[in-house]
Amino acid sequence: MSQPSLLPDASDLWQACTERLAQDIPEQQFNTWIRPLQARVSDSGDRVTLAVANRFKMDWIRAQYAGKISAALEAAAGRQVALELTLAPREPAQRTSAPTPRNPQTQQGPVFAELPDSPAPEPKVDTHKHRLNNALTFATLVEGSANRMARAAAMHVAHNPGQLYNPLFIYGGVGLGKTHLMHAIGNQLLADRPGAKALYIHAEQFVTDVVKSYQKKTFDEFKERYHSLDLLLIDDVQFFANKERTQEEFFNAFEALLTKKSHIVMTSDTYPKGLADIHERLVSRFDSGLTVAIEPPELEMRVAILISKAESEGASMPEDVAFFVAKNVRSNVRELEGALRKILAYSRFNQKEVSIQLARDALKDLLSIQNRQISVENIQKTVADFYKIKIADMYSKKRPANIARPRQIAMFLAKELTQKSLPEIGELFGGRDHTTVLHAVRKIAAERQTVSELNQQLHVLEQTLKG
Repeated sequence: MSQPSLLPDASDLWQACTERLAQDIPEQQFNTWIRPLQARVSDSGDRVTLAVANRFKMDWIRAQYAGKISAALEAAAGRQVALELTLAPREPAQRTSAPTPRNPQTQQGPVFAELPDSPAPEPKVDTHKHRLNNALTFATLVEGSANRMARAAAMHVAHNPGQLYNPLFIYGGVGLGKTHLMHAIGNQLLADRPGAKALYIHAEQFVTDVVKSYQKKTFDEFKERYHSLDLLLIDDVQFFANKERTQEEFFNAFEALLTKKSHIVMTSDTYPKGLADIHERLVSRFDSGLTVAIEPPELEMRVAILISKAESEGASMPEDVAFFVAKNVRSNVRELEGALRKILAYSRFNQKEVSIQLARDALKDLLSIQNRQISVENIQKTVADFYKIKIADMYSKKRPANIARPRQIAMFLAKELTQKSLPEIGELFGGRDHTTVLHAVRKIAAERQTVSELNQQLHVLEQTLKG
């Protein structure tokens, strides 16, 4: 199809628009959703048509980015510009077989996604000195709203150790990327300062080292090892609970490192004051620098992770399949990667291209467990217990905020986690109209993207319901 002729002032309109969007949208999101768009500008320059690969992607761009794109177009053109989205013509599919899944045993923690320019090498862990996994870097971490603040703080620490944000305390649930960020900090520091003394260690290993130093009376060696570091990265400090000697020795190491302006980075499954059975003076030290959370990845980020991780495996993940998997695997990145490996292995062994049906077949055990265990009644009970209201309030006509809010959350979870229709859900919530359910679903879905506390609560509820 021949392109329409463009006026001189319109010829660079889309380029000017994308330059504006690149400043406003995170790089990973821009590369995933905006860069692949094919633009056609009308002769008069007052209409731009964007061709999108498939309907799933078109719906997502319309919902999430159409407003920003229109605003950028009008700012670039200096006048109103109409925006249209259309499906790009399908190209003949080329058959590719999925590669044999690689053994992830060398990885130290959850990897958000690998984005190499060339085929990624097997991760290799250097256990000689610093114990850092060379594959876990800032470049191989997919950025999104769930980890943006933590990543920014981590990068600052990596480039300016011993200054601000000392200690840096990163907390969040299992499989969200805390360990990846710690390795990224260490790898970046060593890239900038090859002679620096850095050490990544799990809290349980620190406990073991304390015990051995007591048994063998080698405390001078212990102190030499830990007190002379430029950067200490210590994972899962909640494991120090109820270990008196360990806490004492870590306090001493902590003070020694801060005195010499070395940097300390810690991770935990909860924020400092939420730690149980750890001395108050140690908790106060944990909380004296910067505390940041990594939250469960939102749908958009999960889709980007799946597509990028598949590319790093030398395979292709169609957007509609990525959406299907992302909507059904919500808990953490580790589970996302596990689902991806199953799909790629199933594709290879059955000599079939990756599709939604193939993903259903590959993940049938996971999907059947979810469908079997999660019911609207179970959701109502779980949400009621979580927010300390009566189950009867889920069906009642009461509308105070402390009841209406949990009820909306339960409706949202019912739509997300079950196969029930809106009218069916409304009936189970005291005979409410389907428009009431739709309003609740949209309201909670929108707030989840901007209210981190709500996102964390929903994550806990989803984890509880999925067992």
